[in-house]
Amino acid sequence: MTDTATGAAETDYSATLFLPETNFPMRAGLPDREPGWLKRWEDMDIYAMQREQAKDRPLFTLHDGPPYANGNIHIGHALNKTLKDLVSRSMQMLGFNAAYVPGWDCHGLPIEWKIEEQYRAKGKDKNEVPVVEFRQECRTFAEQWVDIQREEFKRLGVLGEWDNPYLTMSFDAEAQIARELMKVATSGQLYRGSKPVMWSVVERTALAEAEIEYADYESDTIWVKFPVVTKSPIVDMSSQDKSGRGEQDFKLRDASVVIWTTTPWTIPANRAISFSSRVEYSLYEVTEAPAENWAKVGEKYILADRLAADVFAKAKVTGFEKRAAVSAVELSAITCAHPLRGLGDGYNFDVPLLDGEHVTDDAGTGFVHTAPGHGLDDFEIWMNSGRLLAERGIDTAIPYVVGDDGFYTSEAPGFDGARVLDDNGKKGDANQRVITALAERNAMVARGRVKHQYPHSWRSKKPVIFRNTPQWFVYMDRPISAAGTSPFGGEVGASAPGEGALSSAADTLRHRALAAIDATKFYPPGGQNRLRAMIADRPDWVLSRQRAWGVPITVFVDKKTNEILKDEQVNHRIAQSFEEEGADAWYKPGAAARYLGDGRNPDDYEMVTDVLDVWFDSGTTHSWVLRNKQKWPHLKFPASMYLEGSDQHRGWFHSSLLESCATNGFAPYDSVLTHGFTMDGEGRKMSKSLGNTVAPQDVIKQYGADILRLWVASSDYSEDLRLGKEIIQTTVDSYRKLRNTLRWLLGNIAHYQPADEVRFADMPELEQLILHRLAQLDEQVRGAYKEYDYRKVVTLLTNFMNIELSAFYFDIRKDALYCDPISSLRRKAALTVLHHLFDCLTAWLAPILVFTMEEVWLERHPEAGSSVHLRLFPEVPRDWLNDELASKWTLIRAVRRVVTGALEIERREKRIGSSLEAAPKVFITDERYLTALAGEDLAEIAITSAIEIGNADAPPEAFTLDDVPGVAVLPALARGQRCARSWKILPEVGSDADYPDVSLRDAQALRERAAAGL
Repeated sequence: MTDTATGAAETDYSATLFLPETNFPMRAGLPDREPGWLKRWEDMDIYAMQREQAKDRPLFTLHDGPPYANGNIHIGHALNKTLKDLVSRSMQMLGFNAAYVPGWDCHGLPIEWKIEEQYRAKGKDKNEVPVVEFRQECRTFAEQWVDIQREEFKRLGVLGEWDNPYLTMSFDAEAQIARELMKVATSGQLYRGSKPVMWSVVERTALAEAEIEYADYESDTIWVKFPVVTKSPIVDMSSQDKSGRGEQDFKLRDASVVIWTTTPWTIPANRAISFSSRVEYSLYEVTEAPAENWAKVGEKYILADRLAADVFAKAKVTGFEKRAAVSAVELSAITCAHPLRGLGDGYNFDVPLLDGEHVTDDAGTGFVHTAPGHGLDDFEIWMNSGRLLAERGIDTAIPYVVGDDGFYTSEAPGFDGARVLDDNGKKGDANQRVITALAERNAMVARGRVKHQYPHSWRSKKPVIFRNTPQWFVYMDRPISAAGTSPFGGEVGASAPGEGALSSAADTLRHRALAAIDATKFYPPGGQNRLRAMIADRPDWVLSRQRAWGVPITVFVDKKTNEILKDEQVNHRIAQSFEEEGADAWYKPGAAARYLGDGRNPDDYEMVTDVLDVWFDSGTTHSWVLRNKQKWPHLKFPASMYLEGSDQHRGWFHSSLLESCATNGFAPYDSVLTHGFTMDGEGRKMSKSLGNTVAPQDVIKQYGADILRLWVASSDYSEDLRLGKEIIQTTVDSYRKLRNTLRWLLGNIAHYQPADEVRFADMPELEQLILHRLAQLDEQVRGAYKEYDYRKVVTLLTNFMNIELSAFYFDIRKDALYCDPISSLRRKAALTVLHHLFDCLTAWLAPILVFTMEEVWLERHPEAGSSVHLRLFPEVPRDWLNDELASKWTLIRAVRRVVTGALEIERREKRIGSSLEAAPKVFITDERYLTALAGEDLAEIAITSAIEIGNADAPPEAFTLDDVPGVAVLPALARGQRCARSWKILPEVGSDADYPDVSLRDAQALRERAAAGL
């Protein structure tokens, strides 16, 4: 039993302790308190204060990829904008002038579609409304959503130039977008051509790859016979001569080439069959098949050898034989009949076979049905074979088989009224009509269905089709001609500062873009290869859209020569009118005469009415945001960073790169940071149909924006991020621990006096150890922020605060901070360390927990104009680093773990209540631990009343840890009386006549308080 004092009740000494004093609440109440901090920052104009404070610092510009002004923000927006804010705030605190100008994408189909929906609901016809009036309704709609989204982004704690954002629909922006387009035209990169593009029947417009997403889709599949109509020699396998060619036979005259396609509706557009000289083909004969089969006994098919068995299985053929090999030379000489021959007089042409690089024997038949109006590969091989086709007397014209409404045109005779897709994106009757017609002409071999990934419109979520239409393109591989002039000075095509001049021989847009990618830093690095692959393989850039709401393609075309008019005076008049009236000026009566001037007849020119792809709009922002020093003087070009989701490798990263390379010759960014998408807690894509979406507004309303920010910073943004109830709760728990640590820190630092600050050299080793760790963390945290590794920042700081501070340093020093005398060096040193901890932790966490760190900072520095967000990361002295000391304390902490492990069992078994009731015996046989503990008070470190250390073998019942060999602990109870002030149990309690119920240390503390009048 422990000896304890008896008799009179203990005196309550709590008022004599230096207990924590703070008004900082344990409960955060973030949803209610955060709007107050936002109001404070707005009233003091903290963003302007930052700019003034940092005006002489180097510029760091994160250029904002514009969200679309259409609907409330979702969790992906919250992730994106929070990451951007983390970058800007941390770079500001690292010593840069990190201005952030938010922007919005305001043109394009989604907004136009919303207005059209409103029209349909009112029974109005868009085509009956003047285009300028319609465009004004689109502008008003976008303005409303800009205002809504602005407030939602600000509520996330994102700091930026919210009163002066950039909008792609502002008049100056529309003018500069037009200038950039006209520079591209002047340099010879713009052309009008006819190519298959992805076409939305629902939205009646061409779509770029960036406007496409892929989703499961069930397609009809058919295997179709193209009868051979020309005689061609074939190798007879039964009679080979020494030359290997064998006897010339004409067995192909009764054979058919078999193709496979998932788009039966494109058969009327077929003009060729593609094969590959790398694939082995043979002639096969059906020897056994059910009578009702499309594939009949005796029919001969030419197929790829690897795929023949699969084709016959699909055709339900029960017996077949290989008759002869067919070479590439022989195939190239074959001409087939169109399978719809005989349907009116529209398909009486011959179908040639063309050797194509895109053909494989991985699936299908080894032959590719080639409709040059409905596939890019088909188009390319058809165009590249022009001379060969002409020599064979084949008409090279590409038919327009399907109109913009999805109906067949007159160039698909026999299918009047058939439709590929309807206005709702549903399948029409075109596939079945074609299949029926093929079956009637004995052209079918088999049919089926396949579920596969198929392109859909990003906006309408409906399937699209490939369709040959006249569009405006930018060349990827034609050498760029004479440079134009930038309105901001310098020549278009000039090299970036520090970059060598581009080789004129290889000066194509693709070459420029690939070289720019190599000069760009990517986070994570894999983004570089992804963007490079997209640029390396992409076709010419299609710019035109057949819509009304956007910046028009501001060019005139000479009707006689089909040449684009290149006149700087005309271009100047167009840009000037846009500056004053916006792009609506293009659509006003008399615009053509106004722009062309007195010397030209408007009747001689076509005024293009297509609008630009919105990706061109946002791709030009570098020219009118980053380089506009009058409006945004704190930005720089090229931008330090572009930051968006991984889908923007084919979106904004991509279009900005191409546009800047076309007009400047280099990328508009020095680095690119990519983040993943938001998934639910189980890793599934969020969707309304699954009911697993998480709205940022709901999270903020329940928990506060700082919780969302902590989730973003804690996550590995390079991968897809998960968010659900459990993950939110885990983040809340992490936040609560950080907040409680900061609250304890604030409460104790209230007793800090600058005059009592202790020099590092005079501090106890434990304090030196903590400052050593601060110096280490300073380097690690700065490094992580410089590499945009916010997860590492959170991990470093939470581990430090929870494990090294709360569970170790604070736990040990509570006694000294609360109970030591006023004069205690140990107590003053601990307060000094708390002061440095406060300065560092509040700064390091400020970019992440923007509201909480402001609250913590103002609790200690409540003066007007004070803000944690006006600080730099503090300079931590390198002199604090002491690896030798840290190694020593690693050993001490290992011994401490053995002691606390032993005492935990004692508490669990209720043999002690607290560790102060213990005085364990520690047996150490490892000299390293004994040396480390020399001169240290292990009882203080282990928070016991006493401790006994012996260099001897421990009894078998002693507690040990496998990872700390040579250390064992035998628990024992402390002897003596309990100090009524510190609760330590010591034999010395009772030996001070003035204060008989406390320890000698506590008696001295009481004397000093009395002398100080406390």
